[in-house]
Amino acid sequence: MATLPVRDEELKERVRAFWEAEPCGSVHANAPEGTKDYYDAIERRRNELEPFLPEYADFAGAAGKRLLEIGVGIGTDFIRFVRAGAHATGVDLTEHAVALVRGRLELEELDAELRVADAESLPFEDGGFDRVYSWGVLHHTPDTQRAIDEATRVLAPGGRLTVMLYNRHSWVSYGLWLRRALLHGKPGQSLEAVLAHNMESEGTKAYTSAEATRMFAGLEGLRVDAVVTAYDRSMMGPIIRMGPTRLGWFLVIRGTKPAAA
Repeated sequence: MATLPVRDEELKERVRAFWEAEPCGSVHANAPEGTKDYYDAIERRRNELEPFLPEYADFAGAAGKRLLEIGVGIGTDFIRFVRAGAHATGVDLTEHAVALVRGRLELEELDAELRVADAESLPFEDGGFDRVYSWGVLHHTPDTQRAIDEATRVLAPGGRLTVMLYNRHSWVSYGLWLRRALLHGKPGQSLEAVLAHNMESEGTKAYTSAEATRMFAGLEGLRVDAVVTAYDRSMMGPIIRMGPTRLGWFLVIRGTKPAAA
């Protein structure tokens, strides 16, 4: 597999450093890191912010399946797959996240495999998983298409892929543009530039439904659903009630890898 350009490798290191310092979701915990109260607080907050998650993740449906989660973060989704009985493997770009999830598994006396790994170069054989899941992760890596191709590669024929990417044409994107571009006298600044410099780790991207459809074109039964979130409501307030659901911040992509001939 070809190496990334130097600038992308440098960006990835900055992304790694950002999430190493602040694992995804940790800002919602007001308890000592690694304690049961810490994990419980994060899980409660996640359920409040994203009550629709079980519909898309289908935790119960993973029972008995070989599941890979790319980008485990604090492990709030990963632990639910393990609790449901999945034969789960999780990877994350940062050692901090992997250590936290290992601690969480130990607290609940659960077993799963965890590794530090790069989404753009997964250390697994072709077709090794029945389900591959990644929620809000792949838009942070410099070469998102390469990460998508890797996720598809390790998925078994007939296996199911579920990925959430940010939606460029969304209430969150427009609200951020208003605050960071228009109100700063930079109306010509693009949504892409605003997101890359102001949304979480440097270089964060967001995609349109049409782009996502092309990026996952090899899957059968492909669905790309925009989901209105608490983050949209926080950004724009009641105005979102007057707009279409296609402006939701989350794009949830689901599909099945074609069965082998």
